[in-house]
Amino acid sequence: MTDLNSLKYTSEHEWIALDGDIATIGITSYAAAQLGDIVYLDLPAVGTQIAISSVVGEIESTKSVGELYAPLNGEIVETNDEAAAEPSLVNSEPFDGGWLIKVRVSGELPGDLLDHAAYQALVGEA
Repeated sequence: MTDLNSLKYTSEHEWIALDGDIATIGITSYAAAQLGDIVYLDLPAVGTQIAISSVVGEIESTKSVGELYAPLNGEIVETNDEAAAEPSLVNSEPFDGGWLIKVRVSGELPGDLLDHAAYQALVGEA
């Protein structure tokens, strides 16, 4: 189980786990619950350069279709093919098996990332 206190969060309900210059990115359990049953993921190709706030994919649920936004700058080094094949992993394991992309980070991390306590306060779970 991922230590939620070790993650960084965005106000758009994404989480980031850093390991050196590689960031694993997914959506939070709060976001997954708000979306409902996730039925489709469109993730970017490995090698794609991403920029903060750019659209990097799509997530479709029984309730809606939403876009995935890049929380940092970098290059896609891996996508979660297992989650793409079985999108419900994002609902059942949002912080573990349901991760979405891995990015080699370029430049500095955004200054507006939240720690776990601040994210909990944002979504009213503090």
